[in-house]
This record gives sequence, C-alpha cells and structure tokens, in this order.
Amino acid sequence: MRINEHPIFGVIESGEKVTIYLDSEPVEAHEGDTITSALWAAGKKVSRYTPERCEPRGLFCAIGYCSDCLMVVDDMPNTRTCITPVRDGMRVEIQQGNGNWEKVYE
Repeated sequence: MRINEHPIFGVIESGEKVTIYLDSEPVEAHEGDTITSALWAAGKKVSRYTPERCEPRGLFCAIGYCSDCLMVVDDMPNTRTCITPVRDGMRVEIQQGNGNWEKVYE
C-alpha cells in the first residue's frame, strides 16, 4: 500500500526508485516518499519500541507532531520519519527506547 497524499507534502508523485536499508535489509522506495510511507508500502509498520515497556510504535499523526515515528536514520536517533524524505542508500533502524546517542558524539 503506497501513501499517495500527505498532510504536509500534499500529493506525492512517484519518482525514481531508490533503495533504503531498514536494519540492513533493502527496502524499495521512490523519490518523494517519506521514510514512513516507503516502509508502510513495504509492509514495515514498527518504527520504535518504547523505553520502559518495549511496546511497538509506528505511524500516528503523519505530520511530525507526535513521537511515534521516531527512528535512527544514518546513526541519528529520534528522527521524525513521517516527514523525512528518503534518499538512495539511507540507513534506517528501528529505535530501541530513547536511541543510542553515543554514535552521534563519536
């Protein structure tokens, strides 16, 4: 299922195919997709697990307001993936808790 219209970006035109990597697994995306819309189209709906209860979270507001879509993108935790456009070769990881900030400050 592809998301063709976004509350902020409007109608999303399908661009050229690109590849992003979810936990090292290749996922097909299109230029113009957000990370979340590309993952949803591939059937991947969990973006993070809560810090205390390890409960799965995923797309909720789709406008960058809540924190349910936070993921680690190219080693940067807490990236709002519902409003972050994909780019070829992007590395995305399901975030555990508050994310690992050690890589950011190396």
